[in-house]
Amino acid sequence: MRAVRGASRPRGGSRATNPAPRRPGGWTPWLYVAPALLVLGGLLVYPVYQLGLISFLEYTQAQVSGGEPTRFRGLANYTELFADDQFRQVLLATVGFAAACVLCTLAVGCALAVLLTRVRAVPRLALLLAALGAWATPTITGSTVWLFLFDPDFGPVDRLLGIGDFSWTYGRYSAFLLVLLEVVWCSFPFVMVTVYAGIRAVPAEILEAAALDGASSWRIWRSVLAPALRPILVIVTVQSVIWDFKVFTQIYVMTGGGGIAGQNLVLNVYAYQKAFASSQYGLGSAIGVVTLLILLAITLGYLRLLRRQGEEL
Repeated sequence: MRAVRGASRPRGGSRATNPAPRRPGGWTPWLYVAPALLVLGGLLVYPVYQLGLISFLEYTQAQVSGGEPTRFRGLANYTELFADDQFRQVLLATVGFAAACVLCTLAVGCALAVLLTRVRAVPRLALLLAALGAWATPTITGSTVWLFLFDPDFGPVDRLLGIGDFSWTYGRYSAFLLVLLEVVWCSFPFVMVTVYAGIRAVPAEILEAAALDGASSWRIWRSVLAPALRPILVIVTVQSVIWDFKVFTQIYVMTGGGGIAGQNLVLNVYAYQKAFASSQYGLGSAIGVVTLLILLAITLGYLRLLRRQGEEL
């Protein structure tokens, strides 16, 4: 017995173990994503670099045409920008307008996503086709159509509401409201389809159990669906923040370039006016850099908050 026991052990007194599987080299994953990184580098990194570079230069029409040499201004463009009262007003208007657009888009998209799970096949297909049609409509086309619908002379909305020849683009808040409706109309399909796909992935047994326990539709969404859809909600929220914060076409088309006396200006339209209408390309680039930094701060802060909440749960 001792001989048999001793023979069963490998030499050196260690137990026999299976060799660990070989892992791919550290550079192998990077080789697979290298083509995508090169494309992103050309489409994103280089333009951002040029934007930041021009924001530190005196770059006007004289420098563009070669009439005068380009001079380095340092932070002078940023100092001039933050000393401008109009810039601060535009920044606050942009933040408020983008927040309202994001909240309304998420509310409409999530509500319709829940509705899709409760209607039959034919109404569901009709709603999906209508939403995808709004999503596929070019922005300038949708803005023009909405401007016609609310036209005080020929649009049908004023007649249906019985408000006479009310001009929606004349007042500051009514113009922002009109643009907000168009932004939500062309943005909610992305939220609706994405959240609907996430809801379909939630096991039906969980929803049935919540309904049997007497939970209302709002309680099911808040306590069951929202936690399960947190990664998807993060994606659609960040995307909506980026899209709505940098709205340009809707404001420019529907308010005629920023409204009366610039009352409906947002950062992108303001940067366009400074860079191309006033030929102050350095100042316009500084506005673009500030917009980029704000978007990065909002996105990173939101992701950090959600990560912290996930760890607490």
